Amino acid sequence: MRVPVLDIPWPDLPTSVSVLSTTRQGGVSAAPYDDGVGGGGLNLGIHVGDAADAVTRNRALLRQQLPSEPVWLTQVHGTRVINADSLPPSTEADASIATLAGVVCTIMTADCTPVLLADSRGRVVGAAHAGWRGLASGVLEATVNAMRDAGAEEILAWLGPGIGPQAFEVGQDVVEAFAHLQADRPAFRKIEDKPGKFLADLPELARRALLGVGVSQVTGGEHCTVSDPERFYSFRRDRTTGRMASMIWINSLSD
Repeated sequence: MRVPVLDIPWPDLPTSVSVLSTTRQGGVSAAPYDDGVGGGGLNLGIHVGDAADAVTRNRALLRQQLPSEPVWLTQVHGTRVINADSLPPSTEADASIATLAGVVCTIMTADCTPVLLADSRGRVVGAAHAGWRGLASGVLEATVNAMRDAGAEEILAWLGPGIGPQAFEVGQDVVEAFAHLQADRPAFRKIEDKPGKFLADLPELARRALLGVGVSQVTGGEHCTVSDPERFYSFRRDRTTGRMASMIWINSLSD
């Protein structure tokens, strides 16, 4: 049985690279980790309170659609990038890259923006966890730099499902954390009836961070996790909830 996955229109993605992004549908987890419409949910997070055997079964279902076991990171909203070709002793990181075929770089999210990256020759791929803290601290810049150190040239990016600009309410501290990315057009909009509160456009901030390191071909960013409860888990909406995964890997290395 194949689990439902998100359609990812990414026309410039090299043919040697594959991507996959799960929804909350197609698994065995019970509420509140279910699929939102009365069936089993595909929660992939072992750290959110779901039954361990359900998560194990969900991961096994997904594994059937992958070339190898995904590289599951312990995400901490930081900027550490690991090379998944040869895993280090600690996988506490918020991004990974790979240059070997079949290595599945993986990011789990439930509102933060997952960012998948590939160089245009299909020789290097990466995945980054772009919550606001990591994004403000430079996780995307660190991932792009690591990919370039590994041989990437022109890099393409896709922004997966995350909290949308109509749902992400933040305070002045978050606005100030992104002062370096504000440029001439603010990515924050004041909420008129809530002094000191703003709506933040996280996908736009991700695009600006990528552009700052020379990545201009960016697609995606249209799916809001908060406003689509039948497809996506959302921590901001539900608090106790599951985790989805966005993955990228190289199928084969061409000459």
